Amino acid sequence: MSLVSRHLEAAGIPTVVIGSARDIVEECGVARMLFVDFPLGNPCGKPGDRAMQQSIISLALDVVDTAIAPRTTVQAPVHWGSDNWRSAFMEVGDHNIEALRAAGAKRREAQVTS
Repeated sequence: MSLVSRHLEAAGIPTVVIGSARDIVEECGVARMLFVDFPLGNPCGKPGDRAMQQSIISLALDVVDTAIAPRTTVQAPVHWGSDNWRSAFMEVGDHNIEALRAAGAKRREAQVTS
């Protein structure tokens, strides 16, 4: 996404990248970034949380409007909820391994039949 953003910017189209991997996105040299300290794959918020998602999109549009220097990064003032999401997000352990195996089997079966 960062490289696409740079290409669009070179064509004169303003962009803002909403991302959770700050070091990677900044290294790519995007013009504007809204850093959201959420689990990877969830830069716009929790699935189904429309209010949070709309808030983050609004913040991103504000970054496009207000950034005055190249390579601007703004940290979004939003929180995932629990402060321990880093240790619990996508955790695999004895307590959930069978449920994860079953979900994977179900997903693979659905992919074969579709």
